[in-house]
Order: sequence, then structure tokens, then C-alpha cells
Amino acid sequence: MKIVIVGCGKVGSSIARELNTGEHDISVVDNNRTAVTRLADSLDVLGIEGNGATYDVLAEAGVEDADLVIAATARDEVNLYACLMARAAGVPHTIARVRSPEYTDDLYRVKDQLRLSMSINPELTEAIEISRLLRFSGALEIDSFSKGAVELIKFQIPESSVLVGKRISQIDTLRGKVRVCTIERGRDVYIAMGDTVIEAGDKVSIVSKPDIATKFFKKAGISIGRCRDVILLGGGKVSFYLAQKLLKSGVNVKIIEHNAARCEELAESLHDAIIIHGDCMDQELLMSEGVDQADGVVALMDYDEENILISLYIQSVSKAKVITKVNNPSFDTIIDKLGLECVINPKTLTGEYIARYIRAMQNSMGSNVESLYRLHEDRVEALEFRAKEGSRSTETPLSELSLKDELQVICIARSGKVILPQGSDMIVPGDSVVVITKQKGLSDLDDILVKR
Repeated sequence: MKIVIVGCGKVGSSIARELNTGEHDISVVDNNRTAVTRLADSLDVLGIEGNGATYDVLAEAGVEDADLVIAATARDEVNLYACLMARAAGVPHTIARVRSPEYTDDLYRVKDQLRLSMSINPELTEAIEISRLLRFSGALEIDSFSKGAVELIKFQIPESSVLVGKRISQIDTLRGKVRVCTIERGRDVYIAMGDTVIEAGDKVSIVSKPDIATKFFKKAGISIGRCRDVILLGGGKVSFYLAQKLLKSGVNVKIIEHNAARCEELAESLHDAIIIHGDCMDQELLMSEGVDQADGVVALMDYDEENILISLYIQSVSKAKVITKVNNPSFDTIIDKLGLECVINPKTLTGEYIARYIRAMQNSMGSNVESLYRLHEDRVEALEFRAKEGSRSTETPLSELSLKDELQVICIARSGKVILPQGSDMIVPGDSVVVITKQKGLSDLDDILVKR
């Protein structure tokens, strides 16, 4: 696909990196020459300096031949206008980054007039992801497939769990309703097999329906319950969106924010939340506000360094689930060594969401990947395919298929029913099929098979 990305800031750069897989022809546009040059040199994409909301600059970037324009500058109005200009140039698909809560709430009224294919709000996206993690307080990651019917949940095995020392084949997974998919042990990642033994400290991913997963965790002696009392550190847009979602689900929410004017705004908008004016780095204040008794604490301040430091402190004084916002991807190698429980990068999330939308577009254009999640630091992929007529993978028991090594078919969705397949199960045309693998470059369901 030919893709033009307007805006080379953190979000635009993240999107470009996510899409720079070799299958797309990418151009990036920005007024900032340094930003354009840096991104173009690091990713080997075409860089254009200029105002991406003007026709001449878009034309220089190749908009007349583009399949998609993504506008991700810092200004919502510029993004919407750039998409409108791209549509006028004949681009069939446009995506706009829209951050303002007011615009986000009203955008559905004019989406058809603007002919937007998709709008994305990075802060709202981050809030959605965090709210899902707080639903299962012990989860490290949660990804959904088959329109939310099943979830891939990553968690850590405590020493007290009854799963420790057992082979996968020995685990009663609620009569086939839960499947163990991957095991991360230190720096190694394994696709789970029947003879794989679980050890304390392993990070394990399972696939299941959300309600069944709850029963599994309880039976396995793993504390992974819902957070009921949550403290948000920082009162920015993410906190606002997250508080809205948590309050609707009956969670008690407290927000600590250093800016008095912002505290007043939050108090006016979030009537059921407790708003505290104070310094989020003040340990005495945090303790007085019950950080040691909370079920969940989310560090959402403006500076990554503050979020990291205060998260480490909270982990030392509280059993709360601690979620840390980190914008700078260059901190990843350091974070791995610090032992932070759960880290969210909003820019990366935005890139991943847009990449999923593009894969759905490609599916309608001949590709067969409906969803893709990169797991375990990009060493494992979970992909969702749609089974088509004539596929070599259909109408044959899974036990008789020559599947590639380090690959597992973990879920089949058929007419609203979720199947965690056994060897005797078959894929039939029309099924939604989820596989998890360390193999890269799968683009069709038949790619799960060893080539003849």
C-alpha cells in the first residue's frame, strides 16, 4: 500500500515504525526539517518538509497515488483538514488523530461529511487499555480477538500457585475452555507444548472467554481480581478518560494533580471522583491518601522519569497493581531491568491500533490477516485469520495438518461459538482462526502449514 503520514512527532513516528514492514510504500510529511530527516533516515522512507494540510505538499508526498493518508500532527484541526484535502485529491482512506475530548464526543456527527475512514484518540486508546488491565488486576497484558469474544491474558505464576511444577498436559483447564499459549522464562519465550513444565516466576499467556478466565485464576490460586479502589497520579487527558470509564463500572477513583486550575476542571467534569490538589511525588501525601491500601495505582504524569520513580516507590510500599505510562521508547531496555509491573506506551498503542485497521483493509484487498498482536517484545505474534473456501488448512483434523514448528492454533470462532481446538477439531470455511507463533511473515491461513 502507498501510505502518507502527516506529522513526524512521537505518534507519527510510532505509526511509521509500526507500518514499516517492507509491504508498504511510506512517505512522511512535517514542517520540522529535523524531525523529517531523522525519521526518513532511520526508516528509509520518503521525507517531505512542509505543511501536510496543503495540496502541493501532499502532492509532493505522492497523495494522488496513495491508498491511505494518516494525519497525526499535534493539532486536531490540522489533522481533520489534511484528511479532507486528501479526500479531495482522491485518496480512498483517511485516518485522523483527534485528541480533544470535545471533538472526540462530537466527531460522529460529521464523520460522514468529512469522509473519515477512522479517527483515533491516543489518550482515549490508552485509557481503554488501562481499564482492561485494571479489570484483571493481576494481568500484565490483555489482547482481544473475535470482536472481544476471547482474550489473550498474560500473568505471572506465583510460588504458591498449584500450577507450579505441572506439565501443561496435567493442568485441568476447565474442560478445554482455557488454553495455555506461551511461557516467558527470563529472556526465553516458548510456545507451550503438552510436556512443558510451569515454574514459579514464569509469565504465562492463556486464551479464554473473560468469564471463564476468572474461574481459571481462582482455581489456580492466582490473585487476579478486579480493582475497586484506584488512584490516578496526574490529571491529564488520559486520567480524565480513564476516570470516566472506571466510575461507570463502579470503581472508586481518586486523582492527584499538582495544577489547581486543572483540579477544578476535573472536579466539575468528574462529580463522583475525589480530586486532590498536591504533588504526586510527595511520598507523605501518597501515604496519607491511601496508596498503600489501593487496589490499583496508575502513574500518568507528564514526565516519564517521574512516572518510573514513583511507580518503583509504590511497588515497595503497596500490593496495588501499578501501571506506568512511559512515552519514550528508548527507555525500554532500562525498564526491563527495573522490574516495573506493567508499562503502557500510548504512542506505540496508537501505531498498533492503526496497523490493525490497515490489516483489515488489506484483508478486503486480498490479504488474510484480520488482527495481529506482537507479544513478548516482538518475539511472538498472535494472528487472526478468516478461513476461505479452498484453503489447505480446512476440512482436515488439526492433528493431521503439517503445522510449522513453534506454532499453535489457539482458537476457532464459528457462528458466535468459541472453540479452543483439540487435535480432532477441524477448521471450516468462514471460521475466524487465531494462531500464536514465533514464525514471522504469515499473511494467509495456509502459511501455518509446512510448504510441500
